[in-house]
Amino acid sequence: MNILVIRFRQMGDAILATSLLNTLRHNFPEAQIHFVLNEKIAPLFQGHPSIDRIITFDDEERHHFVHYLKRVWEIVHHTHYDIIIDMRSTANTMLFARFSPHTPYRIGVKKSYTRLAFNHMIPPCGSKSMVEHDVSFASPLNAIKPIEPVKEFTLHITEEEKQTFGTYLQEQGLDLSKPIMLTNVTAKLASKVWDEDRMVWVLSQFMQTYPDYQIIFNYAPGTEEENARRVYEKLGSPQQVFINVQARSSRQLVAMGYFMTLFFGNEGGARHIMHAAGCPSFVICAPGNSKNVWLPQNSVPAEGISPTDLAPTKELAKMSREEQYALITQELVWEKLRHSIQQLPNP
Repeated sequence: MNILVIRFRQMGDAILATSLLNTLRHNFPEAQIHFVLNEKIAPLFQGHPSIDRIITFDDEERHHFVHYLKRVWEIVHHTHYDIIIDMRSTANTMLFARFSPHTPYRIGVKKSYTRLAFNHMIPPCGSKSMVEHDVSFASPLNAIKPIEPVKEFTLHITEEEKQTFGTYLQEQGLDLSKPIMLTNVTAKLASKVWDEDRMVWVLSQFMQTYPDYQIIFNYAPGTEEENARRVYEKLGSPQQVFINVQARSSRQLVAMGYFMTLFFGNEGGARHIMHAAGCPSFVICAPGNSKNVWLPQNSVPAEGISPTDLAPTKELAKMSREEQYALITQELVWEKLRHSIQQLPNP
């Protein structure tokens, strides 16, 4: 059996999609599972046990329509696919199914135009967990056999990669026998960053309460690094914060996750990587980002706070983004973060 799964978009979306890949592997262990995604994030999925082949598209292929058409045609005619699952189901991505009309299971999202490509459609995500939505793409396959869903989303690195990063952490002065917290004090998009001074206050409370914790700031070069170093200076450049420790690639960030006790900060793709590596998290969700959708619940503890926890939807609709963020006070974040830490096996 050959299965093609299409999941363009960003890193976080693709990581969560591994719950579907794991579901397919669990239920059809002998199947060949091919995964289509953006070239830039492909290295993160190399060696994943639920992926037999990674098919990538670079920016030119995706945005040059003639090249894109040719590539899609070649993919679906090179391999006879028994199942095609289009997790995006856009006018462009549904061409995989359109070009393979004899594939028995062509599964996509129910939209006004998708009946032209798919013979099995599932409802849009809505307010349910993104993992529940992703796993539901396998539900039409119950006609083949009863499907057991797998809600764990995972990433894979080698033992050598893990050991190499552990050695790096030790060389940077971290004690791996003590707890370590990775912190997102900033984010790629300014609209997803909680108030900086409130973040400084919470981290100050954290360091006073948990002096044994070592803290690493997660940031990308450029504006994110400038923001992170400014927060570091506002904290007084404490020895408890290892400001220069960095993961230089997404795979190194996965390796880092295996040594982290907790992830805290602004919600984003890095949290998904930590979760996939088994690291518990507590995050601050930006206005408009549903906590129920982006903090899926499985065996790894994942908690957070968002404006929707603090005001009815009708009231939030009348507020600006800044007013919604202002509902998340520093005292409330600290209270909930401390409670999350108390629930850890070894706080």
